[in-house]
Amino acid sequence: MITFSRFTNYFSAIVEHGSIRKAAEALHVSASAIDRQVLQAEKEIGAPLFERVPGGLRLTAAGEVFVNLVRGWQRDYRRALTQIDELQGLKRGHIEVAIIDALTEGFVAEVIAKLAVDHPGLTVGVQVLDNDEVARKIVAGDVDFGLLLASESTKDLQIRASANAPLGVAFQPGHSLRDNADVRVSHTLDHKPILPAPPLVISERVTSLFDRHDVDAQRFMACNNTQMMRSLVRQGVGVAVLCWLDVAVDVAAGQMEFRPLKDTHLKPLQLHLCVAARRQLSHGAREVIRYFETGMAGIGLT
Repeated sequence: MITFSRFTNYFSAIVEHGSIRKAAEALHVSASAIDRQVLQAEKEIGAPLFERVPGGLRLTAAGEVFVNLVRGWQRDYRRALTQIDELQGLKRGHIEVAIIDALTEGFVAEVIAKLAVDHPGLTVGVQVLDNDEVARKIVAGDVDFGLLLASESTKDLQIRASANAPLGVAFQPGHSLRDNADVRVSHTLDHKPILPAPPLVISERVTSLFDRHDVDAQRFMACNNTQMMRSLVRQGVGVAVLCWLDVAVDVAAGQMEFRPLKDTHLKPLQLHLCVAARRQLSHGAREVIRYFETGMAGIGLT
């Protein structure tokens, strides 16, 4: 993205990477060039923007004010480009999307690949964040839309599309649970269940489910990373209580099997495509959302 000045580009890189040296490496410029720009800006502003601390730089109070200003400029600049893109159709444009970690494999990449073929001038930036941060990015206008699991975070957002993402049990191919079409929490207890831990958004729901069965979830292995949980299942350590989205790619590849939990008190879990309420979407964003809606229609458990 074109920036308003060389300094704003350098400043943003320092904030992101935490030091002038790392910013210089990321931007492929000399550290001295960045340092000169910072010193010149501080002279004009009349206050230091960064405080030197062990290991790098930290924003001062003036720096905090300035970083919010720069981010506002960048948002306004993106909106200006969007309005120009509206005049030019879909010849070019940029859309920012936030997604949860469970979507880093599978349909999101497939949708973006199709967009790249159909609309080569339209680029998509993807931010992988936790569920609550995806919602915050949508509300702040930092992204055009986001994909996240239904939670308290989604109550103030506008839902444009949804897909079922049931909680269930993932296990090695050929496991004895494969013959059970009505799997419940009680059926996992003798198979070394691996449970999701905070900050995974499904952890609270799973713990509550075990509590309803008077089962102490702390008896079992817990993990706060779904990739690690999948690895443990593939190694035969146990069975994992996960969301369908977490294992859909493994199931499709024949590396894992999955059965949705059928417990009576289990609330349905859904993936939502959300935008900020009352946000005016660009033509490009509407078109990208249309592609994602089509992609979401094919990710359900069959």
